[in-house]
This record gives sequence, C-alpha cells and structure tokens, in this order.
Amino acid sequence: MTSPSPVVGDWYRRFNGALFEVVAVDRDDDTVEVQHFDGTLEEFDLESWEEQDFEEAQAPEDWTGSVDVEPEDYESERDIAATGGWIDPLMSLDRSEASGYSEWPSPRDL
Repeated sequence: MTSPSPVVGDWYRRFNGALFEVVAVDRDDDTVEVQHFDGTLEEFDLESWEEQDFEEAQAPEDWTGSVDVEPEDYESERDIAATGGWIDPLMSLDRSEASGYSEWPSPRDL
C-alpha cells in the first residue's frame, strides 16, 4: 500500500493512530517535513514517504496540541469574542506620536 501524495496543510494518520500535518514539501531536496500533534517535527525523504502506510485524516478540533497554551490562557479571549467586545485598534496608539511628536530626534536636529 502506498501513501497519498503529501500536501502542505493536510493532515495524515499513521497506522498506529499518530496524527500529523505536512508543513513543507521540498521538491529540490525530495523531502517532506511534518509536525506531529504534540509539536514534534519529523522529516521524510519522498521515497520513504511513499513506502509508509499513511492515510488522510481530518484536522483535530483541539488546535492547542502543538502549541504550549493552557485552556485558561485562551478561554478569556473566546469570551470577549462571544460578547462582541470589539476594541478599536487605534485606541492603543500613542496620540503624541500620531500627531508628529516623538522622543527620537529628527534628522535635522542631528
């Protein structure tokens, strides 16, 4: 059995159930780089990829597997988005810098 062709962004599963995403395919070097759900990176050459028994899989619903994020770190962001608490990004600008004043000397001051 041969594996499907690797496509960047697609998810695959090994016969033992390990889930991973293809993150790069380098046709010049004939390599495929994958990232496992836990964040581990692995590289295959195209020949060994074709010899493996991978199958296409759905992306996991829990996107935090490969990122070091605890649920309490992003739950508050989801709550803000759910309440429609949009904040104008321009409110974070320093108004003195926006009006032309800056602590950095201008070229003519030098």
